[in-house]
Amino acid sequence: MEHFRVPGLEAFEEQWHFSHAVAARGLLLLSGVTGTGVDGVVSSDPAEQFDRAFVHLRMYLEAAGASLEDVVEMTSYHVELREHLDAFVAAKNRHIRAPYPAWSAIGISQLITEGALVEIRAIAVDPRG
Repeated sequence: MEHFRVPGLEAFEEQWHFSHAVAARGLLLLSGVTGTGVDGVVSSDPAEQFDRAFVHLRMYLEAAGASLEDVVEMTSYHVELREHLDAFVAAKNRHIRAPYPAWSAIGISQLITEGALVEIRAIAVDPRG
C-alpha cells in the first residue's frame, strides 16, 4: 500500500488523520473531497463549490500520478440533493468525460464542513499498474 499527500493540503491530513489517496492492488482509493478552500472557506455559490470539488478531486488524482480519466467509480454525497442536482451535474459534465465512471448520488443531512453541499469519493485505476 502507498499513501499520497496532496501538496498544500497537508494540514487537513494532520488535523483529521487521513490520507487523501491510497494505492492498493492496482487501484487508487480517494478520500471524499468538498469545495472547501484551502483557507477553510466554503463558497455560498453551489456551482462554485461543485467546480472546486472537482478541481480538488483532480489534485488528489494528480498527486497519485493519475487523472480524472482514470476514475472508474464515483459516489457523491449531497446536502439538499434535489435542490442542487442540476448545478452538480453541470459541474460534473464539465470535468468528467466519456467513458463515464459508475456514479451514485446520495442525499444526506450534513457534511463535516459547515456550508459544504457535496463530498465526492472516487476509485480510480492506478495507471502505474
